[in-house]
Amino acid sequence: MKKTVRDVSFAGKRVLLRCDFNVPLKDGVITDDSRIRAAMPTIEYLLEQGASLIVLSHLGRPKGSPDPKYSLAPVAVRLGALLNKGAVVFMASPGVVDESVSSAAKNLQPGQVMLLENVRFRKEETDNDPAFAKELASLADVFVNDAFGTAHRAHASTAGVADYLPSCMGFLIEKELRFLGRAIDEPERPFLAILGGAKVSDKIPVIKNLLNKTDGILVGGGMAFTFLKAAGCEIGDSKLEADLLDLAKELMAEAKEKNVSFLLPTDVVAADAFSDDAAHKVVPANAIPEGWMGLDIGPETVEAFSREIEKARTIFWNGPMGVFEMENFAAGTRAVAQAMARCGGTTIIGGGDSAAAVAETGAAHLMTHISTGGGASMEFIEGKDLPGISCLEDME
Repeated sequence: MKKTVRDVSFAGKRVLLRCDFNVPLKDGVITDDSRIRAAMPTIEYLLEQGASLIVLSHLGRPKGSPDPKYSLAPVAVRLGALLNKGAVVFMASPGVVDESVSSAAKNLQPGQVMLLENVRFRKEETDNDPAFAKELASLADVFVNDAFGTAHRAHASTAGVADYLPSCMGFLIEKELRFLGRAIDEPERPFLAILGGAKVSDKIPVIKNLLNKTDGILVGGGMAFTFLKAAGCEIGDSKLEADLLDLAKELMAEAKEKNVSFLLPTDVVAADAFSDDAAHKVVPANAIPEGWMGLDIGPETVEAFSREIEKARTIFWNGPMGVFEMENFAAGTRAVAQAMARCGGTTIIGGGDSAAAVAETGAAHLMTHISTGGGASMEFIEGKDLPGISCLEDME
């Protein structure tokens, strides 16, 4: 078990706090501040404990050099507003750490917060360069990682700094590990996994691990058609990873052998082009016409999936059931979200598009847990170590 902020004394300490403030921006304005809000319990706790905070984050993909459109300046303004304790000091240094930043950190008083510029303005960040990690570590006395969304990345600000400072996790990472860990290791049963998205190749390790954990797996989205083809169905021009057909057969055979129900769509909404304006109709999943492609699960599949969801006591969902950003192919994903909202069990959303879909349906508040890190949650479900967590100090 890793140390949390509850296990460390912060009075009079300068804390280097890694958050995930990779928020969406439009014309320099934050359109969704949920990732900032998710870090607030840890930030407020550390300030209450008498710490001064030096906050780190990345934003977007500036490719290792300064780019004004990826500046964290708007985040500093929003964070200050949420804290309601005066402005957050924003250090706009394009080099992230320089003499002015070091001086400001040294003079930071308990209760004060400063936010550094986007750590990915330095190419050394994603290289996990020890020299850059040392620069960051030199600013503080303790390192706290609360950026679950980047915990699967071995970067200088997520893992490297832990080589040079005492370290622990914040409340957000603790919460993620509690819900995801309980789902995998000690779920209330039946335990159901719902997997969607475009590609089987993105989910192979997840499926393999879940076949040893779950009672059932529901498969939708583009990835379903590789399984349907492997089962001998006519899938028209639907998305297919032909090189994975043999593996798809093996996975379905393994599910049968382990008595894990493996449900594929029985009907789909097919279209004659990949467009929201395309002609579309409901057809059997095993007889999609030539020249047509499946873009959503059909109403019969929605009913079957909903029945399984409502019987489950633990559910993990990652990946939409169709091209939900197109209105004509969003019904299946919305129906799954609504069925999960009606489920009386533990409902866990694995971040990414699934989280967006749940938010769009207005059902987010009815879910037990919505992960803040799609990639990190999937690697955790795969059974992988997350570098941003494994680097932290163990409980004594």
